[in-house]
Amino acid sequence: MYSLAFSVLFIAFFILTLVLRFWLSNRHIRHVLAHRAAVPAEFASRIPLAAHQKAADYTVAKTRFGLYALLFSSVVLIGFTLLGGLQWLAIQLAPIAGFGMTGQLALLVAFAVISGLLDLPFDLYRQFVLDQRFGFNKMTARLWFADLLKGSLLGAAIGLPLAWVVLTLMDQTGDLWWLYAWFVWSGFQLLMMVLFPTVIAPLFNKFSPLEDASLKERIEGLMTRVGFASKGLFVMDGSKRSAHGNAYFSGFGANKRIVFFDTLLERLAPPEIEAVLAHELGHFKLKHIVKRIAAMFALSLALLALLGYLKDQAWFYQGLGVDPILSSNAMALILFMLVLPVFTFVFSPLTSISSRKHEFEADAFAATHANAADLVSALVKMYEDNASTLTPDPLHSAFYDSHPPASVRIAQLNLVTP
Repeated sequence: MYSLAFSVLFIAFFILTLVLRFWLSNRHIRHVLAHRAAVPAEFASRIPLAAHQKAADYTVAKTRFGLYALLFSSVVLIGFTLLGGLQWLAIQLAPIAGFGMTGQLALLVAFAVISGLLDLPFDLYRQFVLDQRFGFNKMTARLWFADLLKGSLLGAAIGLPLAWVVLTLMDQTGDLWWLYAWFVWSGFQLLMMVLFPTVIAPLFNKFSPLEDASLKERIEGLMTRVGFASKGLFVMDGSKRSAHGNAYFSGFGANKRIVFFDTLLERLAPPEIEAVLAHELGHFKLKHIVKRIAAMFALSLALLALLGYLKDQAWFYQGLGVDPILSSNAMALILFMLVLPVFTFVFSPLTSISSRKHEFEADAFAATHANAADLVSALVKMYEDNASTLTPDPLHSAFYDSHPPASVRIAQLNLVTP
């Protein structure tokens, strides 16, 4: 009875989410196309019509492609769950790896490999057809496959030991395993923040010290004004993969470093670069990073506690197409990961409220410690260079965008521009 009720609930949310996402995407496409013919008045003096139309076409192409990817992933989800794909996979692996720890790790690996292979054609199309058509792809096939190989090996080297620890805790530490697993997961996340800038990121990109003396002096002056200490200023060779540009700081504690994409430095003037960095530093000084980490830890604790309950419920497996006799900790992890987005997508706008509030606050911080007009100018250039639409559908944006729409964000900054 419970398994049937859960199946019905899952199907209801699945259909709701699928219909909602299709509806939002089609709204977005129609809205962008309806505003394609003219640059919005507030940007008319800054962005050429050709650039605005390129952004509209790129947005529409990405959104339409996303619909195909969504439809395919939805079929895969039903195949893994209600149609018995995961159950079939577990049965096939059992004679080879058994039902113990080896078998559970094998199930996780097999699922990850199959999912990755299914996503591969979409990743290739996105990189070498979609982005190539609009002039953003700078990657060679050789570099793409090298990244794929390195990413897969790195994922295995990090993921397998972590999975073994979590599965062991689930098996041997009783009803509160989820609490111990949360401590492990939280510690792992903090460790990755420390290791990413100096160990992981250099495996994929080259980071060189910023050599422009005048720009370096300007940035160091900004850091002194806001009280930010870093391990250095670096330029990343992002241009070997994409024409998109950005700036960010990474690391944790004393390991923080500031990174500029080389494409960003080529496009923006020094005052604009300073203003963009002031925005990023605003996130740090206003404790947005700490707040986001705390929120992430709180959410992960709640989700692990929920998984702690579900993994012992026969209806959870049976309702998702798996015979309870094949239930295992690994199976519970996979099923939970698969179905969680189905039940949570409708709440997406709630999660973006805080993020958008932080963006406005970081913009205000930047306007205080740099020139607001320079930040506006930089944002307009970045929107143009990244072909980001200036006219997103508001409802679609509320569900998908962590940043406020360009017009809203820049209008807010213009209030403090002399």
